[in-house]
Amino acid sequence: MMGEPVADMCDQLVKAVNVMMDAESSQIYRLEALKFCEEFKEKCSFCVPCGLQLADKTQTAVVRHFGLQILEHVIKFRWNNMPQQEKVQLKNCAMGLLSTGTYSILEEESHIKDVLSRIIVEMIKREWPQHWPDMLKEMEALTSVGEAQTELVMLILLRLAEDVITFRTLPTQRRRDIQQTLTQNMESIFSFLLAILQLHVDEYRKLAKAHCRVGVSTLNTLAGYIDWVALANITNDNCRLLEMLCLLLSETELQLEAAECLLIAISRKGKLEDRKPLMVLFDDVAMHYILSAAQPVGAGVVERHYTFLKRLCQVLCALGSQLCSLVGSDVEVEVPANLSKYTEAFLAFTTHPSQFLRSSTQITWGTLFRHEILSKDPVIIQMTIKYFRATMTNLVKTGFPSSNDSPSCEYSRHDFDSDEDFNSFFNSFRAQQGEVVRNACRIVPLEAFQIAAEWLQYQISAPIDIGTTVSKTAEGLCSILSPSVVQWDAMTFFTESVVGKIFKNVEDEKLPVDQGIELLQAVLNYNTQDPLILSCVLTNVSVLFPFVTHRPHFLPQVLYKLFASITFEVVEESKAPRTRAVKNIRRHACSSIIKMSRDYPQFILPCFDMMYNHVKKLFSSEALLNMLEKCALMEALVLISNQFKDYNKQKHFLEELMATVVARWTSDEMRRVLWDPALFLDFVGADQLVAEGIEHTTGINRSRLSFCVYTILGVVKRARWPADLEEAKAGGFVVGYTPNGAPIYRNPCSAQVLALLPNLLALIRTHNSLFLPENMCRLSETFSKAYDMIEVEKNMVLGLPQPALDIYDPPVYKTHLERMQGFFCTLYDNCYHILGKAGLSLQQDFYTIEGLAEQIVGSVFVSLDNVPDHRLRTMLHILLSHYLLCPLLGPLFAYMLQWYVDILFPSVCSGEEEEEDESCEENQEMLEEQLVRLLTREVLDLLSKSTLLGERSDYWDEEMMSTESQAVAVSPAQPTGELTELGKCFLKHEDIYMTLLTISFTSLSWKDTSNCHRSASIVCWTLLRQVVGGNLLPEAVTWFYTSVLKGLQMHGQHEICNSALTQLALLMYENLRPRYMELRAVMTQIPNITHSSALDQYDQRLLEPSSAQRLGEKKRKDQFKKLIAGAVGKALAQQFKKEVHIRNLPSLFKKPKPEKRDILETSESGALAALFSPVVDDI
Repeated sequence: MMGEPVADMCDQLVKAVNVMMDAESSQIYRLEALKFCEEFKEKCSFCVPCGLQLADKTQTAVVRHFGLQILEHVIKFRWNNMPQQEKVQLKNCAMGLLSTGTYSILEEESHIKDVLSRIIVEMIKREWPQHWPDMLKEMEALTSVGEAQTELVMLILLRLAEDVITFRTLPTQRRRDIQQTLTQNMESIFSFLLAILQLHVDEYRKLAKAHCRVGVSTLNTLAGYIDWVALANITNDNCRLLEMLCLLLSETELQLEAAECLLIAISRKGKLEDRKPLMVLFDDVAMHYILSAAQPVGAGVVERHYTFLKRLCQVLCALGSQLCSLVGSDVEVEVPANLSKYTEAFLAFTTHPSQFLRSSTQITWGTLFRHEILSKDPVIIQMTIKYFRATMTNLVKTGFPSSNDSPSCEYSRHDFDSDEDFNSFFNSFRAQQGEVVRNACRIVPLEAFQIAAEWLQYQISAPIDIGTTVSKTAEGLCSILSPSVVQWDAMTFFTESVVGKIFKNVEDEKLPVDQGIELLQAVLNYNTQDPLILSCVLTNVSVLFPFVTHRPHFLPQVLYKLFASITFEVVEESKAPRTRAVKNIRRHACSSIIKMSRDYPQFILPCFDMMYNHVKKLFSSEALLNMLEKCALMEALVLISNQFKDYNKQKHFLEELMATVVARWTSDEMRRVLWDPALFLDFVGADQLVAEGIEHTTGINRSRLSFCVYTILGVVKRARWPADLEEAKAGGFVVGYTPNGAPIYRNPCSAQVLALLPNLLALIRTHNSLFLPENMCRLSETFSKAYDMIEVEKNMVLGLPQPALDIYDPPVYKTHLERMQGFFCTLYDNCYHILGKAGLSLQQDFYTIEGLAEQIVGSVFVSLDNVPDHRLRTMLHILLSHYLLCPLLGPLFAYMLQWYVDILFPSVCSGEEEEEDESCEENQEMLEEQLVRLLTREVLDLLSKSTLLGERSDYWDEEMMSTESQAVAVSPAQPTGELTELGKCFLKHEDIYMTLLTISFTSLSWKDTSNCHRSASIVCWTLLRQVVGGNLLPEAVTWFYTSVLKGLQMHGQHEICNSALTQLALLMYENLRPRYMELRAVMTQIPNITHSSALDQYDQRLLEPSSAQRLGEKKRKDQFKKLIAGAVGKALAQQFKKEVHIRNLPSLFKKPKPEKRDILETSESGALAALFSPVVDDI
């Protein structure tokens, strides 16, 4: 009979649980009930009888769940202090609950099953196998009781695998004991699981729903084991497991779980010979079941079946990956006879209406097409043509979730939340297809070109279909979703991918030059006033241009087409702003001309005079081109002029080209404007009130100023000497040689650019001065936010997607403020780009300017206290990518780093504590914090790239107007742990080097894990190691070491940072502790440090290297980790979490220690023999 206290407590607990779970309960009552329940679990001495009483089947589900939670809590937190008899009693009660304490499998609540399985697993984690050797037998016996018990056993085995293998929630020794015991018994476990699966699948086929539930649970359990067991367990008994899984693909209720098991099995890595049996899935039977399962089921999209198709597609992908790994390897796997069936099944997924399924196949196609052996197989060669045909459909952008114009739309509604999501996905999907098409072109380049040619000719002859969404640009024009536009866009992308490869994969004499020229002629003759289609036409002109190098007489026609597009207008003489599509056409044409001039300057050189005269004609009307278009054409001319290979001729041309800019830039009026902030603001109109809708009269001043800066940048960036030394010498570009024999070149633009440099530096100084309070107050109300970040920059900093897809393309109206913001932003950026490019372009002419460092310091670093953070990023990029090339700028770099210590550190420390202005937007604080984070990363980037050998900048070789992005897979350079030449220069200057160390070690505790990891693993020790042998002050050493411990406190919760910081602390302590006693004092301040005897013991071993107690590196590191454990910070969620302690049991697998033998004790004559005796070898 139950005791009175237990019964009363159970009644109170039932009431409390009902109050907590009742939706009508007030917050106060709910909290009181929760507090009562938690205090009961923590303090009550009769938790077990209460828990068992509440877990009885007669109680409601929520009460039973709470009762089981009580039992789980007792096992997790009281098990270590319970008498053995109580443990046995609780274990027996729990097993009784498994066998008789639940309803039937279809009636029982899933959360009851879950908590019941957790109770058993918690006991297993504490007692098995040492104290509960028959656990597996007891589980097996339970399965004979009924379906509900069998499902519970499956849940127990699955959770055990997850806790031990996946989540690793146990101490190392317990985890090792359980994992090794599982591994030893794995053959019998797998046989047991397969027998259960076979039995219940057979029963399920007799339409028994309960057996289906057991089958699903068994498959889920198998999935938890297949991922990590030895491959032999999966392929045992002639791959019986894989065969069963393939058979289950045809069972509607079990196919999804079976596919997931199959996917895990086929995705396994490991030795190739162990994976060889997986090729059994290419046999007739397996392939038949896989193909049958892929057949459509009924009309519409059934969510579960669609999920199954995704898994099945992944199965085929994994199978293809294994095939590519095994064929051609040392294990001698032949190309399977059923390769044709496999590729047809795979192609079916590539042509499925679901865009997601189509995209899932791309990586595997690419792997097949790149494979050295498979790519030459007739089946793959034939399939390549079919893939091209499928891609022609897949590249067409259809299937928006909001539309109903394609079978893909219904699937997209399952996969994407919005049209923007779909659009973003499709762009990356299309890029994937482009990469695969380029790989496939290596196999059948001419056939691919033929398909592209047919498609291009078809599009040229097809009438334009504008569809239902009409552009706002003008009547009768297409929008970006018009049928004709999406077809032209897809065809253009395909042609671009194919033609780019044909010149690399086909010998010159076999190139289809005549057909290429015929296509180009058709494209040049195609006339349209639709800007979106014209953009595709221009891309095709660029793509087919390499054929012109074989037929030079076509060049004037190409140039005429491009020049006509530079002045393209939909509505002539229109006063309205141009639409984005029209602007893109003009920019596209400019980019095409620049690209051709960059890639084929020698070929275009004969047409130089014609181009130059045409450009002069266009320039004669100021309104015909905007400043960017003018600068683009000037850049193209400069690129071609590099082929003059005559210094004087090119210099004369550049003088003529820049005459207007030089005259305007060096005029007295411009000098006054550029040197005085007040006059500058008046000149650009930022101090004037302007109403919207009224033209701003100073707009022309801003335009002319920007044109000057853009032109200087274009010339500095593009003007060069000949790459060939002999040609450079003959043309007068070489002015001498360095002591090591390297030629010294001169740039034909040096004289003009150097004359413009003083005013450029004045502009930078004035721009920085604009942020001073006395100049900020000069801004009119209209332009009070002129220096704020533009919206595009904000989105980039915050990582937000671009604005919603605008399918109508309205005219681009900008407010006066937006125009002013854009002007200041680009002007500031371009000034720094000129400064950065000048060193590379002008070389010794730039670096020999008298007082260069002082001039730059007097402009670039003026008023930096007031310059906003987002402006500093530009300066950092330029310094990172250009100044680092020149050790002469060491003093300048030191000045900048010192400034960071004074200015940036306070910003980093207080970035999150600034008071929030109520009038600010909600994301303003987030924007500022993210901006500081990006800045600090760039500071560290600059520091490491300048000082550490092997660190490579991400900002090299940017082509601003390049139209084609060439993604080249380059493995990041690994730092060597040595200093660069510039770093060695800094090392000689103590103040500079200490500044570098200060930044590096302070960054360990910045609120940025990536910065912390980079500093700890790469930068800090490399810099500190150089001065370890020097005379560092004890205070400095203490500060460095304390900084590392602060980093551990801030970032220790992250495993990757914890590891890097611990290693850094260990290196510092072991290298510096012998000379600096102060480090011990720092160690003793660590909270909860282990007994001082442990620290004494560690120090003794460290200070006496010859000591017999010297430990191995791993043990030393483990000891050190225990010493500093108190300094490691925890995540907020973990700080108040009650810790679970699982005691180690006597190890089952302890290796006997070998008997130690002292070789010196042996006789002198037998000493050498003893060294090579078998016994010693065994030791």
